[in-house]
Amino acid sequence: MADLLNNLGLGFSVALGLQNIALCFLGCLVGTLIGVLPGVGPIATIAMLLPITFGLDPVGALIMLAGIYYGAQYGGSTTAILVNIPGEATSVVTTLDGHQMARQGKAGIALGTAAIASFFAGTVATLLIAALGAPLTKLALIFGPAEYFALMVMGLAFAVVLAHGSVLKAVAMILVGVLFAVVGTDLETGQERMTFGFSFLTDGVDFSVLAMGLFGIAEILRNLDQTETRDVVRERIGRLLPGLADLKQALPATLRGTAIGATLGILPGNGAVLGPFAAYTIEKKIAKDPRRFGRGAIEGVAGPESANNAGAQTAFIPLLTLGIPPNAVMALMVGAMTIHGIIPGPGVMTKSPDLFWGMIASMWIGNLMLLVINLPLVGVWVRLLKVPYRLMFPAILMFCSVGIYSINSVPTDVMLIGFFGLMGYLLIKFGFEPAPLLLGFVLGKLMEEYLRRSLTLSRGDPMVFLERPVSAVLFIIAFAILAAALLPSLRKSRDEVFTEA
Repeated sequence: MADLLNNLGLGFSVALGLQNIALCFLGCLVGTLIGVLPGVGPIATIAMLLPITFGLDPVGALIMLAGIYYGAQYGGSTTAILVNIPGEATSVVTTLDGHQMARQGKAGIALGTAAIASFFAGTVATLLIAALGAPLTKLALIFGPAEYFALMVMGLAFAVVLAHGSVLKAVAMILVGVLFAVVGTDLETGQERMTFGFSFLTDGVDFSVLAMGLFGIAEILRNLDQTETRDVVRERIGRLLPGLADLKQALPATLRGTAIGATLGILPGNGAVLGPFAAYTIEKKIAKDPRRFGRGAIEGVAGPESANNAGAQTAFIPLLTLGIPPNAVMALMVGAMTIHGIIPGPGVMTKSPDLFWGMIASMWIGNLMLLVINLPLVGVWVRLLKVPYRLMFPAILMFCSVGIYSINSVPTDVMLIGFFGLMGYLLIKFGFEPAPLLLGFVLGKLMEEYLRRSLTLSRGDPMVFLERPVSAVLFIIAFAILAAALLPSLRKSRDEVFTEA
């Protein structure tokens, strides 16, 4: 306990630096803004802002990017409640009861409940990260190359199970991501691989280019393809603080949502998105009168909102302790860490304790900032919701192009984000999720490295993965997960979680 307090003290001394506080506030403000504006998610925003982080110190850059991620969870609820459009994927469930409350003249209570539930869940998740950080890092230090390879295979298996839609499409996306990862020059042999004679592919596909194209440009194309309709609530927002009766009704749902979201957020494969759906489904099943849900039940706001914020923050646990990104946003964080010369994994805690504990402390500070940013500025967010898409997207497109060119000053990078943008748009149109592709791309490079190390140490014997107990167990879990995902009964129940909610 004393060590934990000392570590948190170190974290707060780093996070409370003037520059880091400013960057944390900026990240939270931008996160809230892109959460409020439908069609611009945290993945696209972080991908677009990666070039800016080059000029920042690593701690400040990661604090800002983390603030964007969990800030978007807060902002997404504002749009879901006031406009009936989820500003973020995790806010889809909040539209069901949050918007109904707004139509009944309880918009302020819904917004206040969402903010308080989010703050509580964020605080619990921050404490959980601090408590689990050191034990998991110690565990990770005993992992060898074989165990890391098996762990990444298991992470990709979870990504398949937790992805929307077809299992085969999710597997295909992961394999495409792994193929993109091996493009370039082999570091050991010096041979070019899959470059097709193009000199600009000699160094491989740049992470920033792939991420910005797949999410930034593709998101613009997707939103321009849709008819813009916004049902902004006309009723007065009213008081923002829920009464004692409202809080008493929302508290059990908040506690359950926090527990569900925190648990699922740790799982590789974007369990954070599943959290709100699972929380809503459970609240509906245990309610005395399930018919209230979908008609303005306050539990239908408190449960999912606490789940999505808890999940967004516990997703940092596998990233900071094991170096494994559990979802596409964390894959972008790996990219940001790599840009700054930081190797994600257990070494972060021992070699860069100020970075590790500074990020954790900044999460609690960020949650406090978000509570202040969201409630008093509701009027500003409502006015922003009236800005037409056609005025926003030319500016976003220009920002993407200038930002990507500024990294390497290579014109082909601008052309490539256009190519990957069109590719991402077509993937979405044909029912493929781009997020597993990015996860496969980030883990593909690491997997190749750990596979080669394992085979080098075992003199080419592939049985090393089954002879080592930890890696054998991880492989068994991975194959069991994939086998179960292909069973018709599990596929049906997995789809029901997203459709029933």
